Amino acid sequence: MFKKILIANRGEIACRVIATAKKMGIATVAVYSEADKEARHVRLADEAVLLGPAPSRESYLVAEKIIAAAKQTGAEAIHPGYGFLSENEAFAQRCEDEGIAFIGPKAHSIAAMGDKIASKKLANEAQVNTIPGYNDPIANAEAAVEIAKGIGYPVMIKASAGGGGKGLRVAFNDKEALEGFTACQNEARNSFGDDRIFIEKFVEQPRHIEIQILGDSHGNVLYLNERECSIQRRHQKVIEEAPSPFISDETRKAMGEQAVALAKAVKYQSAGTVEFVVGKNQDFYFLEMNTRLQVEHPVTECITGLDLVEQMIRVAAGEKLAFTQADVKRDGWAIECRINAEDPFRNFLPSTGRLVRFDPPQETMWQADIGHKYGVRVDTGVFEGGEIPMFYDSMIAKLIVHGKDRNDAIAKMREALNGFVIRGINSNIPFQAALLAHPDFVSGNFNTGFIAHHYAGGFRAEDVPHDDQDFLVALAAFVRRKSRERATGLSGQLPGYGVKVGKDYTVIGLDMEGRHSYANVHVDEFTGETGYASVSVGEQRYKISSPSRLNDIVITGEVNGQPFTAQVERGSKKNPLALVVQHNGTKLECMVVSPRMAELYRQMPYKAAPDMSQFVLSPMPGLLVDVAVKPGQKVQAGERVAVIEAMKMENVLFAAADGVVAKVLANKGESLVVDQPIVEFEK
Repeated sequence: MFKKILIANRGEIACRVIATAKKMGIATVAVYSEADKEARHVRLADEAVLLGPAPSRESYLVAEKIIAAAKQTGAEAIHPGYGFLSENEAFAQRCEDEGIAFIGPKAHSIAAMGDKIASKKLANEAQVNTIPGYNDPIANAEAAVEIAKGIGYPVMIKASAGGGGKGLRVAFNDKEALEGFTACQNEARNSFGDDRIFIEKFVEQPRHIEIQILGDSHGNVLYLNERECSIQRRHQKVIEEAPSPFISDETRKAMGEQAVALAKAVKYQSAGTVEFVVGKNQDFYFLEMNTRLQVEHPVTECITGLDLVEQMIRVAAGEKLAFTQADVKRDGWAIECRINAEDPFRNFLPSTGRLVRFDPPQETMWQADIGHKYGVRVDTGVFEGGEIPMFYDSMIAKLIVHGKDRNDAIAKMREALNGFVIRGINSNIPFQAALLAHPDFVSGNFNTGFIAHHYAGGFRAEDVPHDDQDFLVALAAFVRRKSRERATGLSGQLPGYGVKVGKDYTVIGLDMEGRHSYANVHVDEFTGETGYASVSVGEQRYKISSPSRLNDIVITGEVNGQPFTAQVERGSKKNPLALVVQHNGTKLECMVVSPRMAELYRQMPYKAAPDMSQFVLSPMPGLLVDVAVKPGQKVQAGERVAVIEAMKMENVLFAAADGVVAKVLANKGESLVVDQPIVEFEK
């Protein structure tokens, strides 16, 4: 077994590998860019080596520097994680040539499966079901349109070296095929240095189901059940679960056996994933093979009881798999939510900056300790006070739960999301909460078009289905009553001017547009010692008990005999006197005041926000990579104005209306903040 390994990655996956290495008694070496010098993976490793500047092409993608770091520290093996160089056959070969073990498949397997065109041909030879399409590189956009018409729309345009949603578009007509080919080629060239594109038939109403496989150097290959990954936005997975609520045991076995056949055809060693698209009749077709550890590997670990990182290390060290196909378990149900630094209410634009608060729910399962079951696990590479940089992907953490069945897992995940505190940046937690509560998700009736169908117009606060909005009002009044009770005990109050505690309150829901709501609330039977009260909101009555303290953001307790977890804090950007209550993805920003104060508040004039319609504003923090207009230029609605890059994705800004450019207020190459003006139009 290795004595020391280097992790050629960053973030949560680097921390994940370190956890297993420590369990196995293996020393670890971290590598880092200048942007990551204070990162969590650097702190956890036994040693750390600086690679270079923040951009990954100057640090994490420079094979020479990583090999040099391994030699310098005496690391016998390199674990590449996922992304970066994990599926780069030249890097895997270079490691072998230098006498350093690559903790992953052999270079020939990566080469065969990493190229989507070659892998599809191999799959055909191995008698694996494949989708109709054009499997050779396409010369140009015009040729792509002709090929697409020949296959029949809709088609999927994919970069041969693509992955992680990069270099992938779905086209429903000639225009989309033309534009999609160019966009895919540019993304693939920039992200992977390989701009070969191919086209295949797009299976409508498909499910994305993948088989986890594991092979050793002794010719053994097993499949470790499947993962359901159909809940996607822009081809990026959002929620993953194992097993799938859709496929039968017969389909699972057939898919698993085909995945094993494909892996054996390329003499696959290590963990890998064979991805399939599955039709409504459980007909399935090979998509691609990921020759690395997947982001969503924890859900497989939960139901099988196997540490996949440990298995990868053991296989790389030459060990034989210690179990057979018959030994592979399928115990309970696991769900993973990807917690990303993005604002779901602003079309999921990236949100970078400092994590002012980062307090995940309490863990009862841990990364490398797969003995614990039916609980909560958090895989992360960040910490409170740390930075979310613009240079890398948007993942903050992975929240994983394991339940006895699917309904139990969904309930556990909803409560875990309620208790996940992230402040300083925006996260997609409200969106995750909405997805988990959606009837079609709960019933298992969904496909890869689920998000595009149900949230076609974007995600709004009113899209979060809360089964009892009045509970948030009651909880706000309960917390306010608690704070008033505490205030009565403060010393030094003047006679006749002491704090008075009433039973009647008005909860004023604050709205950005000035459309406030008013709810009359009565708080009775209050007992401060036990944290109990009976709260009436209209005809509804809530018996709330909570041991949580006033300065706790996460409040736990019972309401009408049922347990709850919610978040309550004082002060907001709009109003320092407000209470902000969050539960099941719904946020109530309110003031809890006396009925008389509420009457006076109704008389307050509404101050409208300034009119910014003549400006093009940066919707997110990022790098301004292009400004496509000049002062005096006439611009039509929908015309390209600027391009911002953040977290490895390009975001194009378009003109909202016809106009003439008055000023260009930001320069190409400039780092922008949210709502920074880029272009001003004439009034």
